[in-house]
Amino acid sequence: MASLRSGAGRSDRPSFWLAARFAARELRGGLSGFVIFVACIAIGVAAIASVGATTRAITEGLSAEGATIVGGDLSFRLVQRPLDAKERGFLQTFGEVSEIASLRAMARIPDGQPNAGNSALVDVKAVDGAYPLKGTMLLDGGGTLVEALRHRGESYGIVVDPLLLARLDLAAGDMITIGKASFRIADTIAKEPDRVGTGIDFGPRVMMSRQALDATGLIQPGSLVRYSARLELPGTVSDEAVHAVEDKAKEAFPEAGWRIQTRDNATRGFDRDVGRFAQFLTLVGLTALLVGGVGVTNAVKTFLDRKRDEIATMKALGAPGGFVVAIYLMQILAITLVGVAIGLVLGAIAPFAGGGFIANTLKLPIVFGFYPLELALAALYGLLTAVAFALLTLGRAHDLPVSALFRDRVAPGRAWPRTVYLVATLAVALSLAGLAILLAYDRRVAGVFVAASAGAFLLLYVVAQGVMTLARRAPSPRSTGLRLAVRNIHRPGGLTVSVILSLGLGLALLVTLALIDGNLRRQLTEAIPERAPAFFFLDIQSTEAAAFDALVKSTVPDVTIERVPMMRGRITALKGVSTTKIEPPADARWALEGDRGITYSDTLPKASTLADGKWWPADYSGEPLVSFEDELAKALDLKIGDTVTVNVFGREVTAKIANTRHVDWDSLSINFVMVFSPNTFAGAPHSELATTTFPKGASEADETRLMKAVVADMPTVTVVRVKEVLDAVNSIMRQLALAVRAAASIALVSSVLVLAGALAAGHRQRIYDAVILKTFGASRGRILAAYGAEYLLLGLAAAVFGVIAGSLAAFGVLEGMMRIDMVFEPVVAVGAALVALVLTIGLGLLGSWRILGKKAAPVLRNL
Repeated sequence: MASLRSGAGRSDRPSFWLAARFAARELRGGLSGFVIFVACIAIGVAAIASVGATTRAITEGLSAEGATIVGGDLSFRLVQRPLDAKERGFLQTFGEVSEIASLRAMARIPDGQPNAGNSALVDVKAVDGAYPLKGTMLLDGGGTLVEALRHRGESYGIVVDPLLLARLDLAAGDMITIGKASFRIADTIAKEPDRVGTGIDFGPRVMMSRQALDATGLIQPGSLVRYSARLELPGTVSDEAVHAVEDKAKEAFPEAGWRIQTRDNATRGFDRDVGRFAQFLTLVGLTALLVGGVGVTNAVKTFLDRKRDEIATMKALGAPGGFVVAIYLMQILAITLVGVAIGLVLGAIAPFAGGGFIANTLKLPIVFGFYPLELALAALYGLLTAVAFALLTLGRAHDLPVSALFRDRVAPGRAWPRTVYLVATLAVALSLAGLAILLAYDRRVAGVFVAASAGAFLLLYVVAQGVMTLARRAPSPRSTGLRLAVRNIHRPGGLTVSVILSLGLGLALLVTLALIDGNLRRQLTEAIPERAPAFFFLDIQSTEAAAFDALVKSTVPDVTIERVPMMRGRITALKGVSTTKIEPPADARWALEGDRGITYSDTLPKASTLADGKWWPADYSGEPLVSFEDELAKALDLKIGDTVTVNVFGREVTAKIANTRHVDWDSLSINFVMVFSPNTFAGAPHSELATTTFPKGASEADETRLMKAVVADMPTVTVVRVKEVLDAVNSIMRQLALAVRAAASIALVSSVLVLAGALAAGHRQRIYDAVILKTFGASRGRILAAYGAEYLLLGLAAAVFGVIAGSLAAFGVLEGMMRIDMVFEPVVAVGAALVALVLTIGLGLLGSWRILGKKAAPVLRNL
């Protein structure tokens, strides 16, 4: 006893090192009983570590490819106009310049070839002889790009994405028509260095020379062409030197309207998108870790239940409660480190195993490597979770006397631990929450997640207590087995709280993600196509507008045509303040970072309703006015009377906000963020944008006939089929949903492990119950039926909560954040309920069957 009290005889309390020696001695017995504990921690840590390591691998790849993505040290992007002579001469004083032009067009099989008249939307990229300044262009045939694009005979050469050959059943060497020119397919593209992160492909890539583009006739006044001038500075230059050139360009041409991108900020948009997606997966991984935390609690309970004799002995010998807690906390931390280590190994290899798939899906580069910071963060999450969920259970053993420890075998106590353990648990939990919020890309979303998780745990606990109260107050059933099941649900130390906490949270997450995924798919495949037009027609010249209408009506008489003027412009100032000095909220940043489609109209556009202000009269001729989309206006703090400056064709235009509009974007009717009064752009060159909507009952053959007619008679008009665009979006969503489902599956696996742990935690009490019941004559079948009824009721309670909580969470995301009408899917609810029932009944009966095989005599002798 002296050694327990003084350790080395220098203190009245046992030393830390003595507690460590006791902990190490007990750990020699291995991890018996802690397999589920280790698995829960390992799975959660692995999920977070894999997301962090994969994200870092992609962002490192983006950083390494910055100059290649930009196409040089700097890129100067313009819309609807190329560099003028002064701008080009200015840039050439700093280094080599390469200019490209990009636009969408229709590629058509010419007459005389098989499948003549068939066409496809393509993404045309016209390059000069200096392309590419950075990176390497590779062709499948092994030749050079300059040689492939050379003019031979009567046609220019082009190189194409292999997808175009498959789509139109063509081969290298065949002819194809783009605009008013015919081209020879010289080769296919193996690698295009600056195509990183292009996102959704609306059409295969076609590359041609700048001279060939002029021959197509596609470039007309107002055509939607994007120009990019890339600048490569001589030698090895620093980022400071690059930014010095950027500053000089802004000073020399303040109203150029170009968007300047440097090699070190080439990935800002990509980083943001990757960061948001990674944050979402990390939060799902944290959910798995929190679900696993319930498993930690169950494992610690089971562990202490097995150590009652040792604890009683130490306390009988005078060991302080803190000394006992210290011994077992050290053991818990040591076992946690095993789970963390396993999770880190799995997380470290994740980028090598699945990172390439994600990177290829998003067309992003990836740098495989070992990223200790991300792994350390995952380890910290795992340690904090384990400590947070273990402390309260360990703290309960601090003040329990020896008699209470023995009495707990048959009548588990409910005493709360000392205040110090409550405070320590709260401090660790707050640290975990603070870490999740502080390191999140979007702290508001992370804060909502933390609050929702805390609310879910609290609500689950309330649900569990409510189930126990209902069971306690319910009339006693006549059936002995059912009566036993009901009493097991509300007795002290039962499974109710553990089962509902673990399974309820996992099912709620599964239902939430399933409903969001299902509703997004419904929106893309049913709701939007039902109201959307069949085609968008771009680059209709104003002089051809009447001919276009007549062609459409003569081809498909019942079609509805909607046509508006269209230009492209970039917002350069709000309320007189340059956008370079404005830090917009995250959900509005997109509006200021690129060029926007703009139009003018004397009437309120279709699918729009006024939110504030008045529309201008049809004959308005005063100062320029603009109508702004209401939600974006609020995000940018714009009100009626504020000014907006846009750069169109290199000219700054400032207009006053006359009104704001609610826009139904889901209708896919022609609409714009900004609609100007007609006098704003009087005389400015522009093209027309049109949509065609077919009546109900129209066939795909009608759509194909119209598309062929327009492409044949108006080769410079670009036809975008809405169905194909939605299919492309849906394809990307399907691939990204795999990662989301994988993360949700991890949370469900954690729930299953925790459920198994909860059943194991009550193993000893179940043995006593079964033995006593068998002693009084209960058959094995009757006992099994009673346990089955108990598990059925608990699984049903967890399923009801999971469906309700998951549906509410999905409603909040879809209706509140995405502005999508939610449709409840009964299949999801039924599926979740079946999952809950199968897991609880299956695992419960599996464990009970082993219990029923125990001999009565040894158990009764040890009571």
